[in-house]
Formats: sequence, structure tokens, C-alpha cells
Amino acid sequence: MGNLLVYSGIVTKIRAMEAKLLKPEQFEEIANLHNVPEVVSYLMEHTSYTDILEEIDDTRLHRGDIEKVLVESLYRDYTKIYRFCSLEQRKFLHLYIKRYEIDLINYCFRIVINHYAEPFDINYKKPFFDRYSQISIEKLITSRTTDELVENLKGTEYYEPLRKLRDGRAVTLFDYDLTLDLYYFSSLWKERKKVLKKKELEIFTRDCGSKIDLLNLQWIYRAKRYYDMAPADIYSILVPIHYKISMDLIKELVESSNKEEFYAAMRKTAYSRHYDFAQKLTIEQMYAECLYHLYTVDRRRNPYSIATINTYLFMKEEELKKLTTAMECIRYGLTPSETLAYVGGRTQ
Repeated sequence: MGNLLVYSGIVTKIRAMEAKLLKPEQFEEIANLHNVPEVVSYLMEHTSYTDILEEIDDTRLHRGDIEKVLVESLYRDYTKIYRFCSLEQRKFLHLYIKRYEIDLINYCFRIVINHYAEPFDINYKKPFFDRYSQISIEKLITSRTTDELVENLKGTEYYEPLRKLRDGRAVTLFDYDLTLDLYYFSSLWKERKKVLKKKELEIFTRDCGSKIDLLNLQWIYRAKRYYDMAPADIYSILVPIHYKISMDLIKELVESSNKEEFYAAMRKTAYSRHYDFAQKLTIEQMYAECLYHLYTVDRRRNPYSIATINTYLFMKEEELKKLTTAMECIRYGLTPSETLAYVGGRTQ
């Protein structure tokens, strides 16, 4: 009864929010639209994005402006959930928000290293980060070099790993991205035992461990297919945590000599049973499909737990990725079938 009482309010709230997520048939309708303003009109007339899209004036219907508003809708949902959570549940949400922090820091490194003409456009995130995060956007937007950016993270948990990287050798954007990602997953893996207990720890361990396994699969595949990286270099970019993929199987994947050998090794993983190789999904779509299956099974078996929060935020984030991809495809004049192929998978 304990978890039922603790989670009854938040579960009811999240079920109401989930009912407003886009259905697969709505993505089909969006794929048949002709331009971004039509997508905005559709979202305003037929979805829960009406209120937040009304904040954009007609002169700002650029895809970038719309993406900002969509991200704000994610932040609003996080805030709604946070308000319904107990003190213990909020500890989990503080753990969860690390991903948003890492994404923000990665974005800032890109801006600084690439010397964009309009350096920072993240003030719209400030209210959310001021309330829930250890990161000060006010400090970050003053950064003009990577050294300044690292120093402006002093006082956060990200400062020390980035400082060590910066002081060690010549550093690229890839190095910063990799260091942040490796730190993120390693810290999640360590901190989960401090934040969660018993069944909830088991659920999060399964979710986090599987995500690490699937990301390592993605990174191995991309490193081999797109960058022709040597095995030694591939090992250096992998998260050093093995949940359901043994080190021997990692070795087999990394050292496979062609795509057929890679897929043969991948079929030996615990995740292959959730992936139909005949579907010809991309490795990224396989990742999303496997996580969708994992999260929804966890929620079905443990509805009054963090699984409900975890699953909803994952589904919302996937919805935003698909909307962004659909708008990009439409903007470049792809056919509806091509757009749907890029969007792929499911939202619910």
C-alpha cells in the first residue's frame, strides 16, 4: 500500500498528460503537410501544444523558434510532475535533470568552439535552470572561450572533469562531448544507490544499465560505419559499464570486420529479441524501440513507482525529437513516406 499511496496522485496526473501525447496517425497527418507554418497550425488546432504555441507571433515561425517552444513544453511538463512529487520522488527528478544539464553544456561548447555570429540563444531556458539546476545560464552566456566556459561551471559537479581534460592536452569538441557523456553515465550509476531503494533501485538499474548498453551499441556501430575507427579508439569512447553485454561480446562487436559480423554479434545481445532486423530500422530507431519496450514494460509491472515518471519523460522527449525531425523533412521537401521513414518508430 505504501507506494500506492505515495504515487496515486502523480500517476493520475501523468496519465492525463500522456493522453495528450501525439498518436501515430497524427504524425502521418503531419508528414502530409507542406511547410512549417502548416505544422504549427496543425499543432495549435489538434494538439496540446496550443497554449504554448500561441506565445509565438506570426513573424517568428522559423523552425528554430518553434523548437525552443517545444523544449519549453518539456520543461513545463517536468515542472508539473515536480510539483506533484514527494521529497523522495524529487530526488529522482534531480538525478534525471543531469541529462538536460549535459545537453546545455554540450550546446555551449559548440557555440564557443564554432564562433557562431549569435553566440548564445538560451535565455528562454533560464527560468527552468534557475529553479531546478546547479548551472547558471547567466554565467554561461558570458563565455567566449572554452577556458571561460569551463571556469563558469565552477561550483557545479561538471567543473572538475572538464578542468582535468582542459589542463591535460589539446582538446577538441569531441573530447568535451565524450568527457561529459562518460561522466554523466558514470555518476548516474554511482548515485542511483544513494537516491533509490529496493524496487525503485532495481527499476532504475535496469533502465540505466540498458540505456548504457544500447548507447555503447550505437557508438560502436557509428564508429565503425561512419568513421572507420580502430578498435583501440572505439574502446576509449565506450561507457565502462557492462550491464547485459559482457566484455567478451563488446570485444566481438568492436573487432567485427564487416557489417554482417557486427549484426551477427548484435543478435547475441539480450536486446536483439526486441528488434526485428527485417524491419531495416536504423541503429538510432532500434535504440528508441528497445527503450520504449523496456520503459513501458516496467511501468506496466510497477505502475506506482518511478517507472511512471521515467516512461512519460522518455515518451515526451521522443515526441519532440520526432516533431523536430518531421519539420526538418518537410522544410527540405521530402515526401510523406520519406518523412515517416525518418521519424520512424512510435510515440505511444
